Amino acid sequence: MTTTTKGTAKVATPEAHQILITREFGAPPALVWRAYTTPDLIKRWWAGQRGTVTSAEVDLRVGGRWRYVMDAGGHEVAFRGEYREIDEPARLVNTEIYEGLPDPDDHASVVTVTFTPGGTGGTTVRMLCEYRDQADRDAVLSTGMEGGMQESLDALDEVAAGL
Repeated sequence: MTTTTKGTAKVATPEAHQILITREFGAPPALVWRAYTTPDLIKRWWAGQRGTVTSAEVDLRVGGRWRYVMDAGGHEVAFRGEYREIDEPARLVNTEIYEGLPDPDDHASVVTVTFTPGGTGGTTVRMLCEYRDQADRDAVLSTGMEGGMQESLDALDEVAAGL
């Protein structure tokens, strides 16, 4: 397993088709969950410093769909997926598809997010991203996704702490 840390979150590759992101937040699980799943709050953190969220659609139920879109300097970036498991405020499982790929549905990943109470009233969030194969995982890692992810999670921490 490879682990890197270029910010507050730790990024590891426990298996050839996985990325595991772990980060501590200063707010309790219920508030981190709320910030993570509420459209108006998602708009405040999801783009980090990379753009402006223009749409955050959330149908938070098993089988419900989600879609986030950001304007990154005149270029639209969109992700979407479907919720598979919901155990508020402890666990969320959904698919994730980057719409900018050719045949994006062929490259869906499954993301399992856990929100565990941490020390001093905070939360440990673990995001296990599972791709169809190592090539898809490595393609994601090669995009520089970590910088944007670190910015987004820093902003998520601020939003959750402010609730």
